[in-house]
Amino acid sequence: MSVRNLYRKAGMGIGAAALAVGLWSFSDDLFQISKNLDVFASVYKEVNLNYVDDINSAKMVKTGVDAMLSGLDPYTEFVPESEIEDYKLHYVSTQYGGIGTSIFTRNGKVYVSEVFEGFPAQKADIRPGDQIVKINDIELTSRNNEQVSQLLKGSKGAGIKIQLKRGDAPAFEKSLVREEIKQPNVSYYGIVDGNIGYIKLDKFLENSADEVTNALTNLKKSNPTGIVLDLRSNGGGILQEAVKIVNLFVQKDVEVVSQKGKIREKNFTYRTVTQPVEGNLPLVVLVNGRSASASEIVAGALQDLDRAVVIGQRSYGKGLVQQTFSLPYSSLVKITIAKYFIPSGRCVQALDYAHRKDDGSVVKMADSSLHEFKTRSGRSVYDGSGVFPDVPVKQERFADVTQTLISKLLIYDYANDYRAGHQKIPAAKAFTLTDAEYADFVKYLSSKNYTYSTASEKILTALKTEAAKDKQYAELQPELEALRNKLSSTKKNDLQVHKTEIKQVLENEIAARYYYEKGRYEANFKYDKEMAQAVKTLQDRPLLASILKGEGNYRIIGKPQTTLAAARLDGDAR
Repeated sequence: MSVRNLYRKAGMGIGAAALAVGLWSFSDDLFQISKNLDVFASVYKEVNLNYVDDINSAKMVKTGVDAMLSGLDPYTEFVPESEIEDYKLHYVSTQYGGIGTSIFTRNGKVYVSEVFEGFPAQKADIRPGDQIVKINDIELTSRNNEQVSQLLKGSKGAGIKIQLKRGDAPAFEKSLVREEIKQPNVSYYGIVDGNIGYIKLDKFLENSADEVTNALTNLKKSNPTGIVLDLRSNGGGILQEAVKIVNLFVQKDVEVVSQKGKIREKNFTYRTVTQPVEGNLPLVVLVNGRSASASEIVAGALQDLDRAVVIGQRSYGKGLVQQTFSLPYSSLVKITIAKYFIPSGRCVQALDYAHRKDDGSVVKMADSSLHEFKTRSGRSVYDGSGVFPDVPVKQERFADVTQTLISKLLIYDYANDYRAGHQKIPAAKAFTLTDAEYADFVKYLSSKNYTYSTASEKILTALKTEAAKDKQYAELQPELEALRNKLSSTKKNDLQVHKTEIKQVLENEIAARYYYEKGRYEANFKYDKEMAQAVKTLQDRPLLASILKGEGNYRIIGKPQTTLAAARLDGDAR
């Protein structure tokens, strides 16, 4: 027998053995699935029959399914029939029938928190701070936000009667007709300093690309010198919308993103399909730590293609693709089916859900596992760490006093009082609180309780606790008390020390009372450091060209050690 035939015969034997092993493995998988489903059903049956109290079957099963999926990633989730409408509103479309308000509960009462411009509530002069007492004669006592929202929503064209109370005035009633409420994906666009076009995109849901196209088309009528696409705090959404938005700025037939998973049929590469609306105008994309998923596809693809300068902070790092699958009884499951890869070949996923610690906690991608990739012009970029900005801008944290005034709703309340006492204010872009008005706000706070602990005070408290544990407190007490008194004395000046940022939040809130969400943006532009850097970069053409060519310090974008040192993955940016 020839050597060739020996190898051929051996190969056939190996192939048959491999097939046998594969069939056995597949059969074993089926047995394990059948076994575990049988165990699950049996446990449920016995608990349902024998548990001492009545159980909520639907809630119990959902708890079990949620626990099963929790070991995968935060984006793989089960949606029961009862939550389908809320799911569609959050992930697919922002369209519903209503009056155009958002609400919140406070001390057991329901208040209007925001009014959307152009909808029934705004037309009827319903304002933030108004208490909603009744809806269609239904008392709202003990009802939560979700229950009240359901009462406000209804069919387009249906009437609704609302009883309200404003301040100390008697209750009054408004009769409105519900309209189709469609919250825009583009919450603001306009021309800012330097004749630069600005587009704020909040989410990637239905029609996001159409809205950005409309904004871009209208901005071009003003012959802008550049465009800023603001994706800060945009948690993402529909991948295809991201591809369409990249196509607005990139030539036809360019790869934008590819998705790759274990099911080959679901692997796909998305390319641009039309000529761009604006392929040459200088472009900046703003991102921060809560820019995720589809936002990272847009920012990362435009960076990889050297089409835009990315400014801000490192993005969240979600490089996973989900797909929904219909289940019986109108429920569904959303499953992570793939990772996505942007043009340089990198995946931005920053958390490694497949390799958890023994306690179940998730770890960031290790330094050693990060790889270098190249943009179209040869700049170095890295995977496993989100999208790192070409021009980093440190994110400023509000002082403890400012955060407290916001969280205790004191700035919100003062804005309502200001609106009640001032019929109009200048245009939002020009609106500034005078020193006398700020002094009035400080006086307003003098009768309010807004106690808070500064970072220094928290450290001092911890030091006192440790000193007590070590039995050294008695010895250190004089120094610790002196330091506490010093900190307390310094704290009294916080309203003046942090005046600029408190004024920023105040002006933002007050402008919204007159000019709604657009007013918030326009009042805040003068304080926005990332926006200022974007304008500066777009106006400095040599700098812009240097960044995109990767000259000097711009040759490497986010070295691994820098990226991981700056990593902040707090919160779920879904």
